[in-house]
Amino acid sequence: MESKLRTVDALQAVKRNSGKTYGQIAEETGLTNVYVAQLLRRQAQLKPDTAPLLREALPELSEDHLHEMMQPPLRSFDPRLIQEPTIYRLNEAVMHFGESIKEIINEEFGDGIMSAIDFYCSVDKIKGVDGKDRVVLTFDGKYLPHTEHRTEHMVSRTRKIKSQFHESKKGSS
Repeated sequence: MESKLRTVDALQAVKRNSGKTYGQIAEETGLTNVYVAQLLRRQAQLKPDTAPLLREALPELSEDHLHEMMQPPLRSFDPRLIQEPTIYRLNEAVMHFGESIKEIINEEFGDGIMSAIDFYCSVDKIKGVDGKDRVVLTFDGKYLPHTEHRTEHMVSRTRKIKSQFHESKKGSS
């Protein structure tokens, strides 16, 4: 964990030294602003095709940085983060609206969930009708239906049954 913290500190320093925002880096790389932040916090894995684009956007990134970022990350969070007001409010919003969101997902799609793996997220700034700044969070996740657990769909079970069948056929020969 200590190694991850050192890497994140180094990556954040590269971003700060560049003078660029997450949005600017996102535009230069074709990624979302949140995904860029995830990469620079070692919460996402840098793909080889994207590495040259990120290196062009952040020339101070070393080969070691890029190599480290291409390794599967240890995705984690510090439980103390809930004390940070923005994160607390995000949790509060999900808890407050979560049940309604779940009901609408079920109504629109059926019994299932939104993936947090096949998932896109962005943060945008717009002007409200009153002229005040507003935060727009977009969660764009693949729908994953819950499945009925049928034995014939369970590959490990069907292999076991076939194996037992072949063993019993050999024993009866």
